[in-house]
Amino acid sequence: MKFFLDTPDLNKIKEAIEYGVIDGITTNPSLIAKEGLIGEDNIYKRYMDICNLVDGPVSAEVISTNYKGMIEEGEKLASLHKNIVVKIPVIKDGIKAIKYLSAKGIKTNCTLIFTPGQALLAAKAGASYVSPFVGRLDDISQDGTKLVGQIVNMFSYYNFSTQVIAASLRSTLHIAKCIELGVHIATIPLETILALLNHPLTQAGLKQFLDDYHKVNN
Repeated sequence: MKFFLDTPDLNKIKEAIEYGVIDGITTNPSLIAKEGLIGEDNIYKRYMDICNLVDGPVSAEVISTNYKGMIEEGEKLASLHKNIVVKIPVIKDGIKAIKYLSAKGIKTNCTLIFTPGQALLAAKAGASYVSPFVGRLDDISQDGTKLVGQIVNMFSYYNFSTQVIAASLRSTLHIAKCIELGVHIATIPLETILALLNHPLTQAGLKQFLDDYHKVNN
């Protein structure tokens, strides 16, 4: 399973690169806003900076909600760098925009997926990726990982090339479930990735090894 880092924070990205576990980047308007990036020029420059750091897909989301605006933004974003993936919401005009951009060879990531039907429409329109949101379904007492599993199975059954990006993952348990389901990609914060290292037996074992060594080497 590939790991995408869900952030436009250059310091976080640089740190993640040092571990060698990052295959791509996802962003969204909320994350961009949290970075304090104002104006198209500054935002697009950040996308370029990310692309220059990461040799992998970088999802950049449109903010238009109409067909014309989405394809104009999508073409402009795609022209920034070959690694840019245009991220588009799963709405009617979004599906039309995905069809248009995909026909032009521009990679797309259909976001805010909450049902298998939405994922199916995105895949049929030619989306390169779909992003079902796990944690947000859990928030309303629905099983987000169940949805991800349904989409993975559906794409496999119908031989879609569209890949599933499990988004809104909030715990190592979410990651473990996605591994079991054969999810192609998980997009997560760096803190959640590093939390995979944690296990009490690892810490206890390391302490014992070092304690035993120092008993005879002091």
